[in-house]
Amino acid sequence: MKEHRSLFGGAGNAVENRKLLNFWARFIISSANGITFLAILYLLFFAEVKDSSRDLVNILLGAYVAVLAKSTDYWFKDKRDPEHDEEN
Repeated sequence: MKEHRSLFGGAGNAVENRKLLNFWARFIISSANGITFLAILYLLFFAEVKDSSRDLVNILLGAYVAVLAKSTDYWFKDKRDPEHDEEN
């Protein structure tokens, strides 16, 4: 019997589906982090923001640098993931 593979899971065995859905969840969260960071940069450099709010945008930008660092660390740091050690 031919096994149907899907880009978003829902076909194949349970372990492979979970791995694929975990990838997409992590990818979407990281993409949302990047888009939010770009929105904050836009507010800081290109939008008309009151001086009292500009301080808040600077604080948000500083905090979001740490979020992006952790996200980048997750994707590019060499790690041993127990999920990849699972057998089908």
